[in-house]
Amino acid sequence: MNNGVRKVAILGAGMIGEVHRRAAILAGAQVVGVMASSPERSREVAAQWGVEHAFASIDEVVASDIDAVHICTPNSSHVPFSIAALEAGKHVLCEKPLGVSLETAQQAAAAAEKAGLVNTMPFAYRFHPIAREMRARVQSEEFGAPNLIHGSYLQDWMLDPMASGWRVDPQAGGPSRAFGDIGSHWCDLAEWVTGERIVQVVADTSIAIPQRPAGTAASFTTASGEGPLVDVTTEDSALILFRTDRGTSGSAVISQLAAGRKNRLWLEVDGAVHSAVFDQEHAEELWIGGDAESITVVRDPNHGSAEQRRLSQLPAGHAQGYAQCFENFVADSYAAIDAYVGNGEAPEGLPTFADGLRAAQICDAMLRSVDSRAWETV
Repeated sequence: MNNGVRKVAILGAGMIGEVHRRAAILAGAQVVGVMASSPERSREVAAQWGVEHAFASIDEVVASDIDAVHICTPNSSHVPFSIAALEAGKHVLCEKPLGVSLETAQQAAAAAEKAGLVNTMPFAYRFHPIAREMRARVQSEEFGAPNLIHGSYLQDWMLDPMASGWRVDPQAGGPSRAFGDIGSHWCDLAEWVTGERIVQVVADTSIAIPQRPAGTAASFTTASGEGPLVDVTTEDSALILFRTDRGTSGSAVISQLAAGRKNRLWLEVDGAVHSAVFDQEHAEELWIGGDAESITVVRDPNHGSAEQRRLSQLPAGHAQGYAQCFENFVADSYAAIDAYVGNGEAPEGLPTFADGLRAAQICDAMLRSVDSRAWETV
């Protein structure tokens, strides 16, 4: 650390880069530089953000006097940038997916383990207080052993045939789009809440819009319609059936073409005594089902599990949303960096590169199942 001031650099200046920057500042970091898609763009964003350094390359970033780097660039750069930062002694907060293939994810996870530095990935929905409450209840004896895990993650930002961007390109985004991007979030949350691991999957995918513009529109926007159309090879939707290491059955529907669904991550766990539902679009409430009666638990810093109370930034009834969820992730990542140098303890529940590798393993099994038309082992 630098005289108690946490210095960080942001790699990537798109929507999620801005989310990282805001969370970093709120967590007390000093954002000293940015590296965007080109040196010219880096200078432009550095001026907008009021930061000192407009980095032209990853070499400049890792040679600088920073403590940590936030990697918010297209997927194909995550592994080389992460490895370069770790080998230079920098802590890393890297967007998911960890790599565009199982092999590259393994390389990054191995580099993180070798470096021994803090490495985290924003499977950020873990940081909704109500998700912590759900985990505490599902893993309690009173809930009963899960007998079914199911849900969906639905968005509609790719519904317009003119919507495109680097995520559609398998070279930049990887061979899986919908599942790799948002299905990974669903699987991470399902495993983390239940404590069970997905060990076998059978899957199907579909491409409903066979061609899209070749442009590089930002995520969640529509392309201009100019330029040629190119064939789409990454899925719009994916469906999986799975079994866990404890023999529990489950299913998930993943789509970026569900009209009206903006960011609906729904997770339901049905246990021997109770059921529980988390809906990310209504993240202030947890539904608990019972044979005789069902209740709705509201986020409250004065009640519930210890972790739910810890992550509740606002009084009950004052809605927390995705921004606070992400801020919790970044703040906990920085707390882990503090713990690394002997100040305090690392918080529980931080997703690391090992979890990123886990997501890559599940995605790889999903893609293998689509090809084989059979159950595949994770």
